[in-house]
Amino acid sequence: MLLGLELMAIFHSAAAVTDSIRQWSQELQLDLCGITPAIQPPGYHPLLEWMSNGYCADMDWMKRRKDAYAHPDGVLPETRSVIAVGLNYHNGNETNPGCRISRYAWGQEDYHSLLKKKLKQLSRMIRDLQPDAVTRPVVDTAPLLERDFAQLAGLGWRGKNTMLINPRIGSWFFLGAILTTAQLVYDEPFQTDHCGTCTRCLDACPTNAFPEPGVLNAERCISYLTIERRSKSISEDLMAQMNDWVFGCDVCQDVCPWNRFAPTGSVEGFHRRPEVHDLDLPQLLNLTDATFKELFRKTPLERTGRDVIVRNAAIAAANTNRFDCISHLQALVHDSSDLVCHAAKWSLSQLQHSPS
Repeated sequence: MLLGLELMAIFHSAAAVTDSIRQWSQELQLDLCGITPAIQPPGYHPLLEWMSNGYCADMDWMKRRKDAYAHPDGVLPETRSVIAVGLNYHNGNETNPGCRISRYAWGQEDYHSLLKKKLKQLSRMIRDLQPDAVTRPVVDTAPLLERDFAQLAGLGWRGKNTMLINPRIGSWFFLGAILTTAQLVYDEPFQTDHCGTCTRCLDACPTNAFPEPGVLNAERCISYLTIERRSKSISEDLMAQMNDWVFGCDVCQDVCPWNRFAPTGSVEGFHRRPEVHDLDLPQLLNLTDATFKELFRKTPLERTGRDVIVRNAAIAAANTNRFDCISHLQALVHDSSDLVCHAAKWSLSQLQHSPS
């Protein structure tokens, strides 16, 4: 009887903390919140297969950390619970034609810092109720399969473009998590897949980056090529298919029917930053290290460095027949960066053989 009462007290304590977490998440303007036990994520073995197939391109840091993905304990020892959250960044504005930047990078603050601030606040609130609980906020950089845990926490399903889709707000949201040693009350996993026979995201991909539904070949993904590909040049066939994207790519989300329901309001930090949103190609082609840092400091674009953005702008100039950029490209042929030189030479060759 005593043991039963103790278990009941523990359950009520877990239930009270769980209810508080849900309330606090709303007060912190988090759009989604779900909780799941810490287990080996169902995507772990598919992740290993994905790596062995070479689909992670040259992101060798993923391979080095592959064992840590097996369980949240690889990030926080003795993790019992994973609190998964979603934060909308869709604001209804159109992209900048001819010089497109992924919507998630339009804001006034890097999403890593903005979302982590909210998760740190939520972590402090949890520890106020359970002082012996250990917590660790995670936003994108730790070896955690966030989409798997978000699905286990009931936030949505994995679309054919690998994005997590929520039936209420679509897929324009950032995922974050709090790992904690606290015992909580858990949500039911999201069991159903609402993509049906739709293949719009797969069909729309300019570079055919999806070898099959739910599998992304990073080597061909425009987001990977424009952000993560920093040490090697991009092949000419892929450069010709990258259209006018200079940072990231939104094509597979733009065409997703579920994003018709995406809210158009986001927190202030994600409101568009005009000096980033209204960029033009000549401005990017003329970037120096100093002007790059001044323009993109504390934005997601900062992490790529000047050379990658200039390279991407050179590629976009060729793909959009920007003959007004020829003089800028000619100057870049002798740039100190091999990445920039290679892209500038290719772009000039394309423009010189294109009808004006």
